[in-house]
Amino acid sequence: MKTIQPEELQAKLDAGETVHMIDVRESDEVANGMIPGAQHLPLGLVEFKHQELDKSKEYVMVCRSGGRSGQACQFLESQGFDVTNLSGGMLDWKGKVQ
Repeated sequence: MKTIQPEELQAKLDAGETVHMIDVRESDEVANGMIPGAQHLPLGLVEFKHQELDKSKEYVMVCRSGGRSGQACQFLESQGFDVTNLSGGMLDWKGKVQ
């Protein structure tokens, strides 16, 4: 599974790169803030809604610490998606939140 460090993701965002991020935390968790531009898709719905995602795009998966996003990565990779796990998740994220 591919991973990206929070600092690497921040650098991409600061450079104006388009990064497709999916936050797989629960609604009460994202209420405390998400990375600006991230899409919310709780882990429990990934299996049912993955067909709504675009296989031509690369996605960075985000959760609290990297565990649930890792599970999402494994599932989406098995479905043919190009996904990367945010190492350390929101616990290690030092950038902006919305």
